Amino acid sequence: MSQQPASAAVRQDDAALSVQNPYLLLTPGPLSTTASVKGAMLRDWCTWDKEYNALVQSIRSRLTALAAPSDPSRYTTVLMQGSGTFSVEATIGTALPRQGGKLAVLTNGAYGDRIVQIAERLGIDHAAVAFGEVAQADPRALDAALSADPSITHVALVHCETTTGILNPLEEIAAVVKRHGRVFIVDAMSSFGGVPLDMAALDIDWLISSSNKCIQGVPGFGFVLVKRDVIEACGDNARSLSLDLYDQWLTMEQQGGKWRYTSPTHVVRAFDQALIELEEEGGIEARHRRYTDNQRALAAGMAQAGFAPLLPASWQSPIITAFRYPEQGEVEFDFASFYGDLKSEGFVIYPGKISAADTFRIGSIGDVQPGDMVRLTEAVQRRMAEAGRA
Repeated sequence: MSQQPASAAVRQDDAALSVQNPYLLLTPGPLSTTASVKGAMLRDWCTWDKEYNALVQSIRSRLTALAAPSDPSRYTTVLMQGSGTFSVEATIGTALPRQGGKLAVLTNGAYGDRIVQIAERLGIDHAAVAFGEVAQADPRALDAALSADPSITHVALVHCETTTGILNPLEEIAAVVKRHGRVFIVDAMSSFGGVPLDMAALDIDWLISSSNKCIQGVPGFGFVLVKRDVIEACGDNARSLSLDLYDQWLTMEQQGGKWRYTSPTHVVRAFDQALIELEEEGGIEARHRRYTDNQRALAAGMAQAGFAPLLPASWQSPIITAFRYPEQGEVEFDFASFYGDLKSEGFVIYPGKISAADTFRIGSIGDVQPGDMVRLTEAVQRRMAEAGRA
C-alpha cells in the first residue's frame, strides 16, 4: 500500500475548518486551499530576518526551476507585492523602454484588454491585435501585424484567458514572436503551475503569475520570471517607484531575498507550503492531470444537467469553463438564484464576463478533486430538475 502524501493527510483536517470554509471556491483564484497552507500563516515572520529571506530565495529558485526546466540558469524570479495585476503592470512598465518601444497586445478577453489599459495609462505606444471574445489568438494574424509594423518591439499574450476559459496557442505564438526577433511577455496568471510549459524551450522573455492561482497559495503577491540579461537591461525603464520591477529584483539579488518594502510575510510562508504540496503531488504534470480530470467531470455532469459549454473542447483550458444559460423556454433560469442555491450546498461559482452570450463560469483548480465536481453537478442536476417541475 502506497504511503499517503502529507498534503493528502492534512486534507482530513479540513473538516475542522468547515466553519471558516463553508464552501469550495470554484473560481480561477482565489481558490480553495489545503488546511496546511492555511496553517502555515499562523506564525509571524520578520521581513529583515535571515531565515525569512532565505525562504524567499528558496521560493525564487524553485519557481525558476519550474518555469524553465530545460535551462533555469538563463532565468531569474522577482516577487512583487499586491494582486496579479500589480505584477502585470510592473512588468509592462519595466520591460518597455521609455523611448523607442511599442507593445503589441493579443486580446481575446478582459485580461488582454487590461494590458491595453495599462499601456494607455503608462503612456506606452501600443497596438491591440484583437480576436473578439470567443476565438483563440491566431498566430497568422500576429505574423501579419509584426510584418506590417517593424516598430513593435514587444508582444504580450494572456495564455489562459479566464474571461471564457480559452487556452491560447502559446507554442505557435512564441514561434512567431521569436521569428520576428521581438520580446515576448506572457501573462500566465491562471495557467502557470497547472499547465506544463518551458520558458527556455519557447524562448519566452517574461512570464507573470500570482500566488493564489495554480500553485494553490493565498492572495498577496505576484511573481515575474524573466531572462537575466533582459532584466539587467531595464534599469532606467520603470514608470513607477513601487512597481519598479528592476529595482525590486536588484534588491532581492543584492540583499539575499530582501524586498524593498514590507512584504506579505504570512502569504509568502503559505506559498512555500503550497510549493511543497505541488512537489508532493508529482509536480506540474500531475497537477495538470488532476485539473484536466476535474474539468472533464465538470463538463460531463453539466451536460447531463442541460448546460452547454461556450467553447469547443479543443480550445478549452483545464482552469475554468464558461457555460451558456439554458435556452429560453426550456427552463426558467436566474443566475442569482442559481448561485445562491449552489452556495447553500457548498459551492461558489463565477458569473459570466462577456457580451456575446449569457454565461456563467466554474473553475476546476485549487484543492479540488474530480469527486467534488461530481457532487457539484449532481447538485446542479437536482436544482434543474426541480426548476423543470415548477
